[in-house]
Amino acid sequence: MSIPTEIRLHQQSRLLEVHFEDGVAAQLSCELLRVYSPSAEVRGHGAGQEVLQTGKRNVNIQAIEPVGQYAVKLVFSDGHDSGLYTWDYLYKLALEHETLWAQYLQQLEAAGASRDIATAPPAAKGCGHH
Repeated sequence: MSIPTEIRLHQQSRLLEVHFEDGVAAQLSCELLRVYSPSAEVRGHGAGQEVLQTGKRNVNIQAIEPVGQYAVKLVFSDGHDSGLYTWDYLYKLALEHETLWAQYLQQLEAAGASRDIATAPPAAKGCGHH
């Protein structure tokens, strides 16, 4: 198991920088971390039950809470905080983030979904509250 030597949050650029003791390092976007959250809410309870996360382009991480000596809990700006990111999982994300990002974009496209928060159709705007 590779253990992180540094985990640094860059809130303005919405990146989590992770360095591991074997020299592997990556800058993981908050969006990627949120979309690939290891929580049951996102992963489902088995293969094929994953829930595609949409509208997460601008999500940020508000807090990083250590969990023992093996994981961190990330608290996201959309209220999501049930994923435990183990060192092994963070390492996997660091190694595979480009592939995972491409998969995420393909899944969004296939679903006709967007990285942006869905907005109400123009007809619903201006409902007389002026």
